[in-house]
Amino acid sequence: MSENPNGRPPLFTSPEDFQRVADDYFASCVDGKIPTVNGLSLALGMTRETLLRYAEKDGFSDTVKLIRARLEDSWEQRLASGNAAGTIFWLKNQGWSDKTETALTGANGGPIETVTRFKLADLEE
Repeated sequence: MSENPNGRPPLFTSPEDFQRVADDYFASCVDGKIPTVNGLSLALGMTRETLLRYAEKDGFSDTVKLIRARLEDSWEQRLASGNAAGTIFWLKNQGWSDKTETALTGANGGPIETVTRFKLADLEE
């Protein structure tokens, strides 16, 4: 993500500062408070969209991915609770899937080719 020379200066100039604020946010999640993307965004002083774009910023990709993994981990832990429907919904909105998709293709990714073969006995009738 290139810096806009006419735009607002970045909120964070180093991944370490970004990480420190995120760590403080996670530490504040006590007494049943669940870490969320929007909660983290508010703690960082940015929108959800800006948080996601920080992953494209030079030097920030790994930091943002690790922070998002911490969020997902907290939601994964909730799957063991009695009511997991909300958790499943949240995880699906983060790109998780509870289904397996299978795609069939032919050689080199092309269409599937079928060959019809007859037995000699079928032709003699």
